[in-house]
Formats: sequence, structure tokens, C-alpha cells
Amino acid sequence: MRKKTYYQRFMEMTNEQRDAEVAKYDREFVGTPGKPLTASDKALHQRARRKAGRPRVGRGAKRLTITMERELLNEADLLARKKQISRSQLFAWGIRALLKAG
Repeated sequence: MRKKTYYQRFMEMTNEQRDAEVAKYDREFVGTPGKPLTASDKALHQRARRKAGRPRVGRGAKRLTITMERELLNEADLLARKKQISRSQLFAWGIRALLKAG
């Protein structure tokens, strides 16, 4: 015999039982209960926060909005996938090559 899922058990409850079951979610959650971080935990947390997001390359990155023919973009995406790099890396690689060619 299969064990009933939580949903099935919940639906078999009376309205009063359901109200009691969901009452724990009616109170506001402000953080999780616990103790303050130690100095070493705070330092670890700060290091982790600094590492979040995109890695900095050179002087950082700038987001661009460009327009490109769809077929050209499809070809670029195929090449990026083939070389196992991102579209941004492919475009940067291509621009660097053009800049070197002068």
C-alpha cells in the first residue's frame, strides 16, 4: 500500500485541523532564530559576499545593448557553444582580434 502524500493527508483534514496546520505560517518570519555570528564567521561571510557575482576582469565589465542580425547571432552562438565559451567571451575575443589587426 502506498504511503499518502502530505497533500492527500491535508485534504482529508477537517477545516479546523487545516487551520491549525497552517497557523504556524501566519506569523511573520524576520530572520531565523539563532545566535550572533562570531568574528571568524563574519569574516567568512564577507569573503563569500565579495566573491558573489561576476568576476572582475581588467577594470570591470560594462553591460551593453546591441542590435545584430538574427542569423549572425545564431552563428555566433553556435561557435561559442563549439568553443565552450560564453557569447560575451566570444564577442570580446573577436573585438580583441580586430583591435590587434588594427
